[in-house]
Amino acid sequence: MEYLDNQIKTRLEGKLSKLNEHRPLPKEVISKLNEQFAIEMTYNSNAIEGNTLTLQETAWVIQDGITIKGKPMKDHLEARDHYNALTYLYDLIEHDTPQKISEMLIRTIHQLVVRETEQQTAGSYRIGNVLITGATHTPPDVSAVPGLMRGLVEWMRSNQKKIHPVEFAAIVHHKLVNIHPFFDGNGRAARVVMNLLLLQEGYPLAIVLKNDRKKYYQVLAKADTGNLRPFVQFIAQAVERSLNVYLKIIAPSVKRSEKYLALSEIAKETPYTSKYLNLLARKGKIEAHKEKRNWVTSKAAIERYIKERKRQRNLG
Repeated sequence: MEYLDNQIKTRLEGKLSKLNEHRPLPKEVISKLNEQFAIEMTYNSNAIEGNTLTLQETAWVIQDGITIKGKPMKDHLEARDHYNALTYLYDLIEHDTPQKISEMLIRTIHQLVVRETEQQTAGSYRIGNVLITGATHTPPDVSAVPGLMRGLVEWMRSNQKKIHPVEFAAIVHHKLVNIHPFFDGNGRAARVVMNLLLLQEGYPLAIVLKNDRKKYYQVLAKADTGNLRPFVQFIAQAVERSLNVYLKIIAPSVKRSEKYLALSEIAKETPYTSKYLNLLARKGKIEAHKEKRNWVTSKAAIERYIKERKRQRNLG
């Protein structure tokens, strides 16, 4: 069963193709983008789990080794660990090191993510049952974890070439947090594993924004009931946002005519209200992404949407 909307899939593949046309990218550009995305992902991924560092503070801790007054040392260690885990991914990709999907790889990533904060359990499966505060999903009994993880790896090896890379990465993310194999750091580890799968296919890091935390947990909860489509679409939108950033920097001429504006501004030049555009954006029907808390899109994106709707009506 496919969970990724064909319209979104086409956009993702088109933008990745445009990005690939400019590869290999200049080393200095790659270095700058890698650091920018790694810091942004570190901040957002940790903040989703309750880390109190701001984006700027996260950058200071990582780049300058600064200790932020009034902030817990645990928050500083989480930032360094997460950034180091992403550096590990970048090294694997840069050296074109083939990574066979394995439990060891997943455990290594978890170990890096919580190396300084959970030293005794880093990289080890939990040895007791856990409850997730505020969630309706109850993780499997501890006795089932080893078998479920073996099953996950077998499923990954059997399906990786059969499923679209973005869809595959999103499903793996959900399966991993659903099993909840570790005492702590499951969400952060799952997002890093997901991104390794994306990087291997040429996509940039997909960042789940702190401002989308509520939505993120909502679509994860739906996935727990078997409805994976909203979660896969949510991750696909995060991937598209990253592609947009890369293309804007790497190939500005590609998007030269596309000025991204707030929906309220775009609505003035289209037949739609900002409320309806918001609905289209959330459902992935138009090319849109979030900048901070607000959805943005372009007039050209709306024109493409209108053109596609007319085409579909004519076919019908």
